[in-house]
Amino acid sequence: MSAPVFSNHGCRLNQYELEAMKELAEGAGLKDAVVVNTCAVTAEAVRKARQDIRKLRKANPNARLIVTGCAAQTEPATFTAMDEVDAVIGNTEKMQSETWHGLAADFIGDTEAVQVDDIMSVTETAGHLIDGFGTRSRAYVQVQNGCDHRCTFCIIPYGRGNSRSVPAGVVVDQIKRLVDKGFNEVVLTGVDLTSWGADLPATPKLGDLVMRILRLVPDLPRLRISSIDSIEVDENLMQAIATEQRLMPHLHLSLQHGDDMILKRMKRRHLRDDAIAFCNEARTLRPDMTFGADIIAGFPTETDAMFDNSLKLIEECDLTWLHIFPYSAREGTPAARMPPVNGAIIKKRAAALRAAGDAKVRAHLEAQVGQLHNVLMENPTMGRTAQFAEVLFEQPQIEGSIIRTQIKGLDGTQLQA
Repeated sequence: MSAPVFSNHGCRLNQYELEAMKELAEGAGLKDAVVVNTCAVTAEAVRKARQDIRKLRKANPNARLIVTGCAAQTEPATFTAMDEVDAVIGNTEKMQSETWHGLAADFIGDTEAVQVDDIMSVTETAGHLIDGFGTRSRAYVQVQNGCDHRCTFCIIPYGRGNSRSVPAGVVVDQIKRLVDKGFNEVVLTGVDLTSWGADLPATPKLGDLVMRILRLVPDLPRLRISSIDSIEVDENLMQAIATEQRLMPHLHLSLQHGDDMILKRMKRRHLRDDAIAFCNEARTLRPDMTFGADIIAGFPTETDAMFDNSLKLIEECDLTWLHIFPYSAREGTPAARMPPVNGAIIKKRAAALRAAGDAKVRAHLEAQVGQLHNVLMENPTMGRTAQFAEVLFEQPQIEGSIIRTQIKGLDGTQLQA
């Protein structure tokens, strides 16, 4: 009997949870199985998951095929109806040890084929924590799950449930273990990271958690935070940006658009001036700060003038690392009922946003030539600066080490040292 095959779709949090599932499946003794961890963020993501399932079934005709993740949570019937699928597991169930023991036993017929409970009834984050994954240089720690907001384009709250936070003490203890294992960088992850703490006693803020980690884990060289909602950034997080050099000067912002009317129709909680003000303040506090952002092209009712406001926002916020999403109607969301933009126009606008982003990346990288950087090595020949730019080395370095080096050139989208 062979070890399970795992396939992941979607966000960094899904990758984190996939590693946890691998440990749970191994502990349960699951064999001869294929596990597909799906994403539900767009209809296209669901289509790709179905395509992957068919491909994996052909490659593994005798394995048990298990589907889980956000799409399995939001539309279990879609996957139950597929002949290739043997079991559908919800987002809560996939992080529970008993689920995997049941699946292992199901080879003799003990487990229900569909296990998807009401995600909105979940009040705690999964207790299963893993000590890092990916490279030996960087570890990811899930501190939050779910989302209390209801953006009109987004199905994710129905896949992840309401916001739940991991207590600060649990987070600090895990990071201490990671540092003891030799990790030089930790990334805090979550679905709606800036809502961390709202469900905990005394309702602490994300900035409180960041300051506590940096104070109680003095041996941690680098702390990074993943995507945040800039309108929810608290005073302590701004203080950390200003004073803590171990907090990396790279923030990925959930902006979504640059036009106030579209932001209102998206049911976002900020306006374009809020985004610009945040970026200006953060860069004043930390001049080497760089920003990434999520931006949606072609949201329903988006006119040329509205789109131009998104394009201008890239310059006004000085955004560098962009994730551009062509709008895709997601059944079950309010936006799916709004007047759509022509598909060809959406594609053209997305391309324009990507081109603007590419130009900003190029300008950022060119400005680094001749500068000194501390580079965290992800493998013997490639590492990343504090602002997350890739750096190639001529001579092999120790994986996981932090190298002080001068940037001597640029090759495409990679710096050379």
